[in-house]
Amino acid sequence: MQCHICDEETEHFTDEKSGVVYYHCQPCAYMFKSPKYYQPLERQKSRYDLHENDAEDAGYKAYFQRFLDFVLPHTGTVRTALDFGCGKSTLLSDILNSMDIQCDYYDPIYHPELPYDSKKYDMIVSTEVFEHLHQPKAVFEKLVSLLSPDGILALQTQFHPNDPEAFKKWYYHKDPTHIVFFTAETFHRLAQVYGCELIADNGKNMVVIRKRGV
Repeated sequence: MQCHICDEETEHFTDEKSGVVYYHCQPCAYMFKSPKYYQPLERQKSRYDLHENDAEDAGYKAYFQRFLDFVLPHTGTVRTALDFGCGKSTLLSDILNSMDIQCDYYDPIYHPELPYDSKKYDMIVSTEVFEHLHQPKAVFEKLVSLLSPDGILALQTQFHPNDPEAFKKWYYHKDPTHIVFFTAETFHRLAQVYGCELIADNGKNMVVIRKRGV
């Protein structure tokens, strides 16, 4: 099967415990479950509804603050932002608004009403979203198109260990809604394709990508 990201041929392996088949692209370090395990939004929603994300919880606020503490030193001046795939909570956009960054939010399940197609943003943030995407390359391209020149795309998703045996022991793929898996190298490849530059990664789960000015 061809890689969704770079179109190279992938290798496949099976997790013996679950019987799930995975595909691994060596050139861009991308992994994905067999598409037969992908779930429609309605089924995914039943799992997301179980999440208890309380905007007043100090730990939940700290979670987003850690993300912003890594991202914002790389951004320069940001006046407008979009939280893409925010889930039920709008806490991240609320935090950015409190920092005088006007932040919209969008989620295909909980906040699908945002007409953002004609608006450009200085920054788009997306935390724990990309691992759920059926078409991550198309979504990446769409988000880049919504950025202003020199705009920032900041993403958080756990980087996989890039080794099939280590991957099988990794906790992150056991969530049935987690279907695609990345490393910083994967995002570097995507950035190159769409006229962007990966300017920072934390080696674990965060990347900061800049759209080259036009």
